[in-house]
Amino acid sequence: MKKLISVILLGIMLFSLASCGGKTQDASTSDVLRVGMECNYAPYNWSQTDDSNGAVPIKNVEKMYTNGYDVQVAKKIAEALGKELEIYAYEWDSLIPAVQAGKLDMIVAGMSPTDERKEKIDFSNLYYVSNLVAITKNDALKGVTSIADLDGKKIAAQSGTSHLDALASQTKAVVSELSDFTTMLIALDAGTIDGYIAEEPTAMAVCTEGSAYSYVPFVNNETGFAIPIEDSSIAVGVKKGSPLLAEINKYLDTFGEEAQRDLMLEMVKISPADE
Repeated sequence: MKKLISVILLGIMLFSLASCGGKTQDASTSDVLRVGMECNYAPYNWSQTDDSNGAVPIKNVEKMYTNGYDVQVAKKIAEALGKELEIYAYEWDSLIPAVQAGKLDMIVAGMSPTDERKEKIDFSNLYYVSNLVAITKNDALKGVTSIADLDGKKIAAQSGTSHLDALASQTKAVVSELSDFTTMLIALDAGTIDGYIAEEPTAMAVCTEGSAYSYVPFVNNETGFAIPIEDSSIAVGVKKGSPLLAEINKYLDTFGEEAQRDLMLEMVKISPADE
């Protein structure tokens, strides 16, 4: 039996946390690289109580650690830049303002470099590309093979994301806007929604063998959502004009698609929903 209940409770705790990233600093001269993420979005990032499997302490949550695809990429970037990594847990809507204010140097949080976000911060080259899929439970989405089949279905997406925009504009589903993936999973368990939109790696971590969860494997621009590649990919976010951007891209140029896939599969295997 998967330890989903503990993950949900931990997620609620982190979501309610009023996060702060400390004082502003010059990112180009500091020996510390301050990275923000939710620490609640497996397999991209999650929280745990120890440093197993290469987890990193959460700087602003006492005695808690974080791991996942974003965490491991952040570690690689910090090493390439010769800096000490510090990871901070932030609510999703607080990440961009924290970078703008100089409280964080980078966002490494499964964030898509959408046009709207590019108006506020700069983004690196992509470090993963995925499909948007629908996570469901039991037979709630039985017979659904394309987004056209979502008509009348109760589907949720996270507020402030391109997932929500695509769901609302491209389907006739009954759309729910929920705050985070923990809340969406709770709603799915309660039967108040039939499914929710997520990146495929997240679905892989939730929909493990023997569980009641499954997902509809939509393919972007075919059976799935018509979206630009930026909306189904992730990149590192930095403050406008940050001198770190060129250094980050220099490392990411060495981190190819095969290495990305291998790392993601490794993280899916060890993510909390898989324990």
